[in-house]
Amino acid sequence: MSQLPACPACQSGYTYEDRDLLICPECGHEWSAAGEAAPAGKEYRDANGNLLADGDSVTVVKDLKIKGTSQVVKVGTKVKNIRLVEGDHDIDCKIDGIGAMKLKSEFVRKI
Repeated sequence: MSQLPACPACQSGYTYEDRDLLICPECGHEWSAAGEAAPAGKEYRDANGNLLADGDSVTVVKDLKIKGTSQVVKVGTKVKNIRLVEGDHDIDCKIDGIGAMKLKSEFVRKI
C-alpha cells in the first residue's frame, strides 16, 4: 500500500484516492494526485501586463463614465491602496472627490 500525502488545507493524514483526485474526509478539500498541491489564486494584470497586488497604487488610463451620474473619472487619476476582488470589476478602491467604486484592471496602469 502506498503512502498518500497529508491534506494541504488541514494537514490531516486521513486522505484517500478517488480516480485522479486526493480527498480529505475531515475538511472536504480535493486536489490533484499529479502533484499540484493547491490551485494558485487568480492573477490580476493592468493594461500594460504588470502584475497587481493588494495595496498597489494605480493610474486610470481611460476616461471612465460613472453609471447613473454625469461624473467622469479622468485619465491620469491616481488611485491609492487598491483591493483586488473576484468578479467582473476586480478592483475595489476609493477615489478622492468621487468615493468608493469598483474598476476593471484593464483600465488602470500600475505606478
